[in-house]
Amino acid sequence: MSFTTLSWNRLLEWLDDGVDSCGHSYLQMRRRLVAYFNRRERPFADELADETLTRVARTLEQEGRIVMTPPARYCFTVARFVLLEDARHQRRLVRFNESRARRSMLAKTTADDQQQQRLARLDGLLGTLPPDHRHLIVEYYQGSGRCKIERRRALAGCLGISMNALAIRAHRIRALLSVSVASAGR
Repeated sequence: MSFTTLSWNRLLEWLDDGVDSCGHSYLQMRRRLVAYFNRRERPFADELADETLTRVARTLEQEGRIVMTPPARYCFTVARFVLLEDARHQRRLVRFNESRARRSMLAKTTADDQQQQRLARLDGLLGTLPPDHRHLIVEYYQGSGRCKIERRRALAGCLGISMNALAIRAHRIRALLSVSVASAGR
């Protein structure tokens, strides 16, 4: 922080609202700003809080006063801009970490392998279901969005049941499959 005596005095007076608090208002505002940047997971929250207060002090030194009240509102407005600048700056400085990328790819491959194994078990379990259950559960999950809703409506109509009854049947079949998949995975 680089405060001149004038900017420091004006900042303290402005934060104290004219009542001398021996710097407690400054320390409290700084703690609040550090907490603000920590909640947003910024790596150098102390430095960002100092930068925010430096900008506020600079404004007070140049303009003599800040009309926005309470002081915390103005400080957090400035902090928001400091946060945005820091995030933009950090995006430019992201370096490629080969070992981290390798670990990430390995984890993704492992997760993909597990997913493939789970899908293979599910396919095997679908084959063990009675044909009407297999048809219902496969049809129930076909499509997406509006198409899925229309397919479910048509399926319920073919079965002569309500949409709610169809959802209950699908849930029961899915529960059977979940138990089977969990026990097969052990």
